[in-house]
Order: sequence, then structure tokens, then C-alpha cells
Amino acid sequence: MKHATKRKREPQHAPQQNKRHSTKPPSPSQPNPNPPDEYFDEKRNLEDLWREVFLVGTEWDQLDSVYQYKWNFSNLENAFEEGGVLHGKRVYLFGCTEPQQVCFKDVEKVVLVPIIVAVLLPFPPSDKIGITSVQREGEEIIPMKQMKMDWIPYMPSEELKSQIFILSCSQRRAALKHLKLEQLKKYEYCLPYFYNPFKEDELEQSTEVQILFPSEPTPVYCTFDWQFDDLEEFTDAMIQDEELSADQKDALKEFVKERVREAKKANREAREARRKAIEEMSEETKAAFENIRFYKFYPVQSPDAPEVSKKCKVINRYYGKAQEYL
Repeated sequence: MKHATKRKREPQHAPQQNKRHSTKPPSPSQPNPNPPDEYFDEKRNLEDLWREVFLVGTEWDQLDSVYQYKWNFSNLENAFEEGGVLHGKRVYLFGCTEPQQVCFKDVEKVVLVPIIVAVLLPFPPSDKIGITSVQREGEEIIPMKQMKMDWIPYMPSEELKSQIFILSCSQRRAALKHLKLEQLKKYEYCLPYFYNPFKEDELEQSTEVQILFPSEPTPVYCTFDWQFDDLEEFTDAMIQDEELSADQKDALKEFVKERVREAKKANREAREARRKAIEEMSEETKAAFENIRFYKFYPVQSPDAPEVSKKCKVINRYYGKAQEYL
């Protein structure tokens, strides 16, 4: 891959328009068709790849603040070169942002740092998207297409040994004002979804249930762990702490027992579904899941963007952790 070098500017034709998706961030202004002779940095292959990837879960009105900086993802570009972790692979890329406190040009501020996640699989990681937040009750797992998202092939300007697919969103920003508020907010709560049948879900491992008991004068909210909590002692402690009246003790006990039965049943059904999915899986698919790799790319240090000092392997609750961040 070519690194920045100096060369003499030649007259150019009008740039071709990329029609892959309409949520592409604002591009830098194009040069004059007949500029005077000057020297400038030669454009690198894949330099704008990260800008093509949709930043899932980022508020629409915050996107421009992300793209105001010239983030450098040369580490992502280099990963596709010979010897790189993505060289010769079939790669699926999606983006997200992480808020960080940074100092840029002697000013302390909180900025949204773009992150690119690379998934190495011979097939799309998922055709679904998760919608979850503290404000929403529970979570939804819905088809990507409901949020106008899809995996599309990315064609670089130079031939590569790798096959690249990026998560794209065709929702036009100009049409956002016509969306209902509930639908608009869903975009902020989106998380790329992934289900690995060989990995037990955290909810399957949990022995806790969330209790919201409709008592008077106020509902009782608590967490009960059926492995470590004794129900009799648990309810007595709540009465002693005046969170529950004595005449509601038996009703709460029955309520907790029912929630525990429901949780255990859900865990059994999830384990059975996972076992069945593995049994029906082809050997090629099994091998793909066993060899899956996640890489998380942060911007590298650049004079044109804030320095990113905090990095971690965590992707999200569905993907878990990356094997490596770069």
C-alpha cells in the first residue's frame, strides 16, 4: 500500500460518484478541475474505507462531529497488505463510536471516536440488528433491512487479495424529519448482532432474575439469585428494611417462584436451541465459527485528530471481546 508521498498535481476529471449508500459522510471539498501546479500528499488506497462504513448506534446529529477530524486508519489499511491480519481474507466491517475525554490543540473536550470492527468469516456475521438501551424495556432483535442496513461489497481503487464487505445504511439523512420519533431513536440504540452457537450466552449462565412486584403503595424492585439467595430469608430482610409489608410476604414469594420458573425454562430452551443448531450445522460452518476472529481498529495518532489513549477489546454484548485491538 502506498504511503503519503509528494508528487506534482495533474489536471483531473470530475470525480466519480459513489452510489453504494447515501449515508456517506461529507467528503472533503474537491480540487479545482484545473488547479495551479502544486505539491500534495498522494492519496492512499483504502484511505477512505473507514468513512464508508456505517457507524452503528451513533446519533444522527453527532455524525458531523465525528467527521470534522481527519482520523487516520492507516492501521486498517495496512492490515490488508501482505503479512497483515486481514490479508487474503473475507472480511466484514462495521463501525461504532466511543466517547472519550481528549485534549486536542490545548482544549479538553469529549469527542466520539470512530471504531472499525473487522469480522473474519466466510459468510455474513448476521442479518439482524439488536436494539437495546437503559430507557427501553428488554431488547429487540430485528432484521437489518427494517433499519435499512445491509452488508454490501466494497471495491477499492486497487485490486486486493481480500474480499471486503461493509455494513451500510441507506437511510437518507434528509428524510429523517419524516420519521416518527420512536423509529428515529431506534437508530441510536442499535447494536450489531451476532450469535455464536458454540458460546453460551451470559443470560443462560445467569441465576439472577429481576423482580418488579406490583405492591402498594409503591412497587418493589429487586434482584433474586436462586443459587445463592434463600427465599425465606430474602423476604424477611425486605420486611425488616420496610420495603415490603408483612401481609404481602406470601404473595411476593409466589411471585419470585414464578419468575424463577420462567427464567429456568428460558435457559433450558436456549440451550436446547443451541444444541439443535450445532447438530444441524455443516462441518464447514462449524469450522468457520471455531476459527472466527474479531479485530477492533482505533485511529492511529495524527496531527489532524485527537490522540486516542483509551483502548479496549470489548465490542458489545453480542460480539463480546475482540481477539486483538490495533
